[in-house]
Amino acid sequence: MAAAGGDGSELEPGPGPELAMEPEPEPELEAEPALAAELSARRSAEARRLVLSPRRLSGPLPAGLSQWFPALEVLDVSGTGLTEMGTELLSLPCLHTLLAKNNRLGGPGSLPKGLGQAPLARSLRVLNLSGNRFSEVPPALLQLRGLRSLSLGGNRLQGIPPDIQELHSLEFLYLGGNFITAIPPELAKLPSLRYLVLCDNKIQSIPPQLAQLHSLRSLSLHNNLLTYLPREILNLVHLDELSLRGNPLVVRFVRDLTYNPPSLQELAGRTVKTRNIPYTPSDLPESLVRYLSLASNCPNPKCGGKFTFTALLPALTLWFSFPLTCRDFISSLRFKVLLTAATFCISRETCL
Repeated sequence: MAAAGGDGSELEPGPGPELAMEPEPEPELEAEPALAAELSARRSAEARRLVLSPRRLSGPLPAGLSQWFPALEVLDVSGTGLTEMGTELLSLPCLHTLLAKNNRLGGPGSLPKGLGQAPLARSLRVLNLSGNRFSEVPPALLQLRGLRSLSLGGNRLQGIPPDIQELHSLEFLYLGGNFITAIPPELAKLPSLRYLVLCDNKIQSIPPQLAQLHSLRSLSLHNNLLTYLPREILNLVHLDELSLRGNPLVVRFVRDLTYNPPSLQELAGRTVKTRNIPYTPSDLPESLVRYLSLASNCPNPKCGGKFTFTALLPALTLWFSFPLTCRDFISSLRFKVLLTAATFCISRETCL
C-alpha cells in the first residue's frame, strides 16, 4: 500500500537500490605459466595472426585460446613439438591459415574429432603439416573442402588416397619427401590444381589421367624411379615447369649422351651456327645444309646453343612410353620443359 503524504496524497514508491551486476568471469587460458603470461601480453580481440614457434608446447593448443584471440586468421605452431592439435582448434571459426610443420604429429589423436563438421572446415584455406610423422593422409583432412593449399612433405606417407579428389578447391599440393610409390588416377580430378610436388618419392610411373589437370602450371617429379612418361602428358598445355632430374630416364639419357660423341656433321654444324659463318647452299655439302635447316635455338636460357630435330630422335623413346614425332614434340612446348628440368641442358651433346 502506498504511503500518504502530508497533504493527504499518496506517495508513489521510489526506486529501490539497483542490484549490482556481477562481471563475467575472465576466460582462463590453460597453459604453462610462461606461455600464459606471454599470450596475456599479446592478447587482443582484434588480433589476426599468432605465432607460437619456436616455443616448445608440452601439450595441445591451450584451452581458452579462441576466447583470447576470437578473430584469429593465421596460426603458426611450427617447430613447437606438438603431438596433437587438441579440440581448441575447432573453436577458431575465422582461421584460414594453419602452419604446423616440423612437429611430432602423426598419431591417431593428432587431429581433433569433428574437424570436418567444424566451421574450420569451411574457413581453412592453407594447411602446412610438412615435417611430421603421418604415415597416411588423415581422412579428416579430406573433409576440409575449402582448402587451396595442402603441404604434407617430409612425412612417412606410403600413398595418396583416392578420396583426395574431394578437395575440389585445391590449387597447391606438396607431397614431396615421402615413400609414395604410385599416383592414383583420382588425383586428376582436381580441376583447380596448379602446382603439384611429388619429388623425392618412389614413384615408378605416371598415370595418363594426369593429363586432365588442365590448370597445372608446375609438376615436380625429380628424384623418383620414373623410366618413361606417358604420351598424354603433352596435353598439359599450360605446364610451365616439369622437373625430372634424378630419375632413371634422365640418368640414362645423360649417360648415353656422354658415351655418344657428336658426329662430324654435328660438329661442323655447331661451328657454322655458333660463329655465325655466312654460307650459301653451294658452299656446303647438301647434307650439311639440310641438317642446318633443321636447327633451332635451345630454349634453355643457361644453354644458349642450338639443337636439331634429328639429333634428338634417339632420346624420344627414353622420355615417352612410345616414340613421338619430332614435330609433335617440339610444337607442344614440353620440349622446353624437359630441357630445363635438369641441372644442366640435357641436350648439351646435341646442341649445335
